[in-house]
Amino acid sequence: MLSIKKTVVSKKPVVAIVGRPNVGKSTFVNRLIGSRESIVDDMPGVTRDRLYFDVEWTNTQFTIIDTGGIIPGMEDEIMLSISSQVEIASEQADAIIFLVDGKEGLTPTDEDIANMLRRVEKPVFLTVNKVDTPDKAGFVNEFYALGVGEPHPVSAMHGTGDMGDLLDEVIKVLPEYKEEEAKKPIRVAVAGRPNVGKSSLINSFLGEQRVIVSDVSGTTRDAIDTKLTVEDTEYILVDTAGIRKKARVDYGVELFSVDRAIKAIKNSDVVLMLVDAKDGMTDQDKKIGNTIIDAGKAIVILVNKWDIVENKTSTTVNEFTKKIKKEAPHLDFAPILFISAKTGQRVNKIFQYIQEAREFSTKEIATSLLNRVINEATALNPPPSQKGKRLKIYYSTQAGVVPPTFILFVNDKKLFMTSYVRYIENKLREAFGFFGTPIRIIIREKGEKA
Repeated sequence: MLSIKKTVVSKKPVVAIVGRPNVGKSTFVNRLIGSRESIVDDMPGVTRDRLYFDVEWTNTQFTIIDTGGIIPGMEDEIMLSISSQVEIASEQADAIIFLVDGKEGLTPTDEDIANMLRRVEKPVFLTVNKVDTPDKAGFVNEFYALGVGEPHPVSAMHGTGDMGDLLDEVIKVLPEYKEEEAKKPIRVAVAGRPNVGKSSLINSFLGEQRVIVSDVSGTTRDAIDTKLTVEDTEYILVDTAGIRKKARVDYGVELFSVDRAIKAIKNSDVVLMLVDAKDGMTDQDKKIGNTIIDAGKAIVILVNKWDIVENKTSTTVNEFTKKIKKEAPHLDFAPILFISAKTGQRVNKIFQYIQEAREFSTKEIATSLLNRVINEATALNPPPSQKGKRLKIYYSTQAGVVPPTFILFVNDKKLFMTSYVRYIENKLREAFGFFGTPIRIIIREKGEKA
């Protein structure tokens, strides 16, 4: 029996899934991870970027890269970018699963890809997908002609065929992974309207073409995770699809992409909300801001493309900031940074803002100090009264974080007007900061249960 000596590594081994468009790569990945994480659609080229997912098979942990479909020689901008993605994924991978379509049979494009993979000094596992019934097993033999090893017939849609045997073979060649204890990374979603520069910002952080950048609106369709370490702090950056108005969103792939973007916001620790300096704060930006607030997430507003704003003076930033706060008062707690993802202007300051917003979103206030601040606030501006009955705040406590949530016990919550809630929130921000994070204030009557 062949003895395979494994190298021990501190990061998970990587397996790249490559193949031409529409052979079922995303369906194959979804089968491995057990959920519909990659977008699946009949349109060729739906997956455009490298998508990273963690997988475990028989106690072996590794990372799967779902790449865009490749058509060698095609000059189209997006397809050239996808080819580049595959090349980079192959460089990063410890093993490659080459997926072909058993229904369509062997194609010239499969042969071109096989020629490319033979030049890559990595183990390649030829996998024939869409072999859904035993009578189709005979179609597999023609793929021996590719010369990249024995083909494994599978059905990613149904989870049948040689899926288990294939993964057994793959993990034999992977280096052994030993997990190290580490602080939980800060998850940062990059959100905004289409074409405001989200992917460009991610690439500026990384210094490589990690995410496809194009002038075509809607290039990013999946929420894409990228790991990055800055000054010993680990971040997971999530580049989301642009969020357009519902009336302009087509049913299908784009609708699913927007849903994934909103899900990415809800699963994040901090959201970088990009605003186009040319357009200013649009109605759609305000709605995206509301989505972030409703999710209770810390937020940093990045005014991108600041390099192309003309006739800037020493007061332009202050004037633009005042305009944003006036047009979107519900976001006035969010710090604003003026950047250019294209030139790198002030990009290096963003992580400082992320750290601060994250710290305030998880800030806990001692109950005694909280009540002291509330009492001082009510002394400066007594609570309102109606029909001779005045609001009384008996006691306050912090109920949670992300966002910081406070419960105020009162004599009659009907007396607690919205304007006074806003006043209390402002006093809490004056006392404790809470920059970059929404605050929840819950009003309960004394003796009322949660």
